[in-house]
Amino acid sequence: MSEPAPPLLELTRARTKEILREPEAVFWVFVFPVLLALALGFAFRDKPPDRIPVGVVEGPDAGRLLAALSASPALKPQAYVDAEGRDALRTGKISLLLRGGSPVTERLDPTRPDARAARLEVDDALERAAGRMDPLPIREERVTERGGRYIDFLIPGLVGMNLVGTSVWGVAFGVVTARTKNLLKRLLATPMRKRDYLASHILSRLGLLVGEVAVLLGFGALVFGVTVRGSFAALAAVCLVGALSSAALGLLVAARPRTIEGVNGIANVVLLPMWILSGVFFSYERFPAPLRPLIQALPLTALNDALRAVMTDARGLPAVLPQLGLLALWGVISFAAALRIFRWS
Repeated sequence: MSEPAPPLLELTRARTKEILREPEAVFWVFVFPVLLALALGFAFRDKPPDRIPVGVVEGPDAGRLLAALSASPALKPQAYVDAEGRDALRTGKISLLLRGGSPVTERLDPTRPDARAARLEVDDALERAAGRMDPLPIREERVTERGGRYIDFLIPGLVGMNLVGTSVWGVAFGVVTARTKNLLKRLLATPMRKRDYLASHILSRLGLLVGEVAVLLGFGALVFGVTVRGSFAALAAVCLVGALSSAALGLLVAARPRTIEGVNGIANVVLLPMWILSGVFFSYERFPAPLRPLIQALPLTALNDALRAVMTDARGLPAVLPQLGLLALWGVISFAAALRIFRWS
């Protein structure tokens, strides 16, 4: 008769099977990241930018203004009655409302980035129509080569977001679901050690790691031509450390809550700021300088920086050791804290 496997191995195997038997978990791990990459990739694919919609109030000068704005390849002008134009501006249908006269009046909300861009384009079109001669010719050169496109920036961010999100939510929901069903009380009656149970949730993430990263990277390469310019060994190391660190963070999130609603709220508090701040969809360099050290200390920021260094900049493992060290620190602290405050019921 063969000897039973170690408790940690059996727990890890059971947790992996439990995840794979949940259609919702499979969807969020494998399907959702691909759908998100597909939507954003086609939204920002290689195509001319959409024309900025602007309005012109009907009046004696409306024809001249419409003709001047129509000559701009960046603007999409339309005539409005004054009240309708104000309503279109208020509801975001147009970015700027122009009224003829001396001087011409531009109505806009300066807090909207599209409004500021519209004003620059409108001013340029009106000045050209008035006979302005450009003293300095400028040639536009658009970035289209692989590695420098927005999609090449986006895919590593989606990989990082998916690794952190599925690890935290997958581990946290698994633990709390077992707690709500009183399964943890039954496990408490066995000779199993607490650290084995918690570690099994972390190790079960490794069974899904290869699949979820391969699916997203393969989709990016096949559909958008996004390639890994660095070594796959370095990429594997970054993904491994990132997934383990995030799973440990998920254990900390699940250490105390007794309900799914409770763990969902804590997970959102942990994850949503990182999705906004950590450079998933745009660079965190756009945030004020005093905030950047705090942003760079977040685990998702470290993971995204390491992924882009390997995938886009073709850097080796030594170049991302600071980010891996930060991720490992987050993982060790999270696991130690979860082990200390974890409760079975």
